[in-house]
Amino acid sequence: MPVVTFKVSGAENCVRVAGLPYVYIRTEAGGAVLPASCPHRGGPLNLASVDATGRRLVCPWHEQTVSLARLSRRVPAVRSGDTVTAVVRGPVDAPVELGHLPVSPELDAGT
Repeated sequence: MPVVTFKVSGAENCVRVAGLPYVYIRTEAGGAVLPASCPHRGGPLNLASVDATGRRLVCPWHEQTVSLARLSRRVPAVRSGDTVTAVVRGPVDAPVELGHLPVSPELDAGT
């Protein structure tokens, strides 16, 4: 599995591993690296809102919810200053690209 380091916000806040995007998000519950696409229909989770419980993301495409805890367990990560290092799923030699994805204000709390 590839180990990647990228920015927590701003330019290069997204890493694509084998074409799958990941971003760092921060909610009232804390920070985590999450896949930036909805597991249900591929919607942009980087633009998701947080439900009333603060424990689930709401997909902006179809309003299906997905557990923050479930998503964050899939990507072990450590933040240090303005960067985060994560272990993402995929072959060790998978292509890795840095890029930028906008993050909804609800997922950028306190970064």
